Amino acid sequence: MFGEGIIKGLAETARNFAGSYVNKDRLVTVQYPEKRLPQKEAARNFPFLVYDGGDWQKGLRCVACQICEKECPPQCIYIVKDTTKKPDFTGKPQFQPKVFNIDISVCMSCQICVEVCPFDAIKMDVEYELSSGGRFGDLLLQKNQLAKSNEYYQKIHPSEAAEVDGRLAAEKAKAEAKAKAAAEAKARAAAAPKPAVTSPKPAPAPSKPVPAMPKAAAPAAPKPRPVAPASTPTPALAK
Repeated sequence: MFGEGIIKGLAETARNFAGSYVNKDRLVTVQYPEKRLPQKEAARNFPFLVYDGGDWQKGLRCVACQICEKECPPQCIYIVKDTTKKPDFTGKPQFQPKVFNIDISVCMSCQICVEVCPFDAIKMDVEYELSSGGRFGDLLLQKNQLAKSNEYYQKIHPSEAAEVDGRLAAEKAKAEAKAKAAAEAKARAAAAPKPAVTSPKPAPAPSKPVPAMPKAAAPAAPKPRPVAPASTPTPALAK
């Protein structure tokens, strides 16, 4: 029936209005901004950058891999990678973004940047009071405005943050165990007795091939000497 949806909506409004006098659960509105409802853990608005430690510049998890910039559907993320590595909050040299901007006037809160980030460096915020008088400059959030601590991330998304922290801690422990095993193997190899080194004998100089001597001719067989004919006996003279 035409207008059936409008009738159902008005009926729900009237039910809540009448029920609010007898049941507090029917009070679906609050006196904003004096009173605010707590945000749901699954709520999301615009992205922010997570950093560890006390210094947001050193503690940023982002390494400027630019995957989120490439995968962003409305192309609202702009990153310039720093040319040199800088120490992070643990002292390890790491690449960082020199520029990281998000235009929230274009962002559609799709969360694809969060899904593709391999370092858990960008997450979705729940902040919604972002109204401003500037249409362009005030809605272009820069790196210092986007950086928020891991403690803040744990506060707004406790379950998700606990899972991320546990995974990162396991990866760190695995890397440390691997490095420790490699150091121990190197130490054992250095402590092992080395075999005596003998100077190699010089290789003999290649001998020149001796030219083959011509074979001597075999001596000729001696010619047979002529044999004298046997002498015939002289007949005895008759006396």
